[in-house]
Amino acid sequence: MAETIITVQGEYELHHPAERGTVGLSISYQGDARDEVLALTTQRHVSLTGELRDLHHSQSGPVTWWASDQLRVWGDRPWNQDGLQLPIVYHAEVGIEVKFSDLAALSDWVGVVSLLDGVSVSGVNWDLTEARRQTLVQEARRRAVENAVAKATVYATSLGLGTLKPLALSDPGMLGDTSSPAHPIEPMFARVGSADFHGGTLALKPEDITIAVQVHARFAAS
Repeated sequence: MAETIITVQGEYELHHPAERGTVGLSISYQGDARDEVLALTTQRHVSLTGELRDLHHSQSGPVTWWASDQLRVWGDRPWNQDGLQLPIVYHAEVGIEVKFSDLAALSDWVGVVSLLDGVSVSGVNWDLTEARRQTLVQEARRRAVENAVAKATVYATSLGLGTLKPLALSDPGMLGDTSSPAHPIEPMFARVGSADFHGGTLALKPEDITIAVQVHARFAAS
């Protein structure tokens, strides 16, 4: 009896609470005096980075990593509503990224620094520890393969076939089937959390991190 080829996509998702949060912020000032604008930006930067050095500990946190390596200083001449070019305005800006292992400390810190003059918080990226991510990805891969086998088994039994033999297993798009686009095998989505204010205190509540894995598998059924 001729074998019937069955090709399926297996998939699985795992969800886990965020364990790390990286805050992005910028310090910026503008004015008509270049030296003054740069001085204000530098002073605020020195103050914040000094605080971060006190909070930083790569193992115990609450800050496990931080960086600030880009400073921009420039000037431009804006135009008014009558089409006249105004005197030059100087700008200075420096960015800071801070990774927290203590998410409560992250909320407290963001609540304080976001009120400071010259500071703009661009957002928080939520993530897992590297060890946790690898563990969950491996589990999701295993479950995705099981899902592929279960799908192929249903298809085979629906055709009255009882023997299923695996022929190939791959990341999406690598079995030579161009009918569907390839997808990353382990897309990870860190959704932006919400912010609650209880008694004037900022409380960030990130959504769970989602790890989604897809595999393509091919079987021979008889």
